[in-house]
Amino acid sequence: SRRVEAVLMGNSITDNWAKFHPEFFAENNFVGRGISGQVTSQMLCRFQSDVIALRPKMVIIMAGTNDIAQNNGYISHEHILQNIQSMCELAKQNKIRPVLCSCLPAAAFKWRPEMKPAEDIKRLNEMIKAYAQDNKIPYVDYHSALKDKDNGLPLEYSKDGVHPNAKGYAVMESVIMP
Repeated sequence: SRRVEAVLMGNSITDNWAKFHPEFFAENNFVGRGISGQVTSQMLCRFQSDVIALRPKMVIIMAGTNDIAQNNGYISHEHILQNIQSMCELAKQNKIRPVLCSCLPAAAFKWRPEMKPAEDIKRLNEMIKAYAQDNKIPYVDYHSALKDKDNGLPLEYSKDGVHPNAKGYAVMESVIMP
């Protein structure tokens, strides 16, 4: 069997992607490992079984939205980044090339109506990008490709402002493939 090209590690956005467009994963020899609602610490806990055990050439990590939504309680931007760094270090130790992705834009969370996450997401993305550049890790910027004037995810690409629709995923595919 061919070696897995990439594992896409993430939350519901990654999970739904594999359901919306399974052909994209099959054609590119990608494996989706998204679990809805998960924060970076939960992804780090399953990194051995969901990434390293599959021995892919690369791991494409998109994480942080649920941390900002405080799905598992408050966590600082610095601690979110540390969890992402730990995933990258584990990947490198196992000869897997990490690729880091921005969080998608979101101006609101339906399940956390009191929050205004747009700026927090932007700041986290800036931190992820800087870490990626400093460590020569490719950085995939979905945020710039999808955001509206309020740094949200427009209706054109999403029903709820957080999870992409087929059109949103098509944009993401055009951004990640290079």
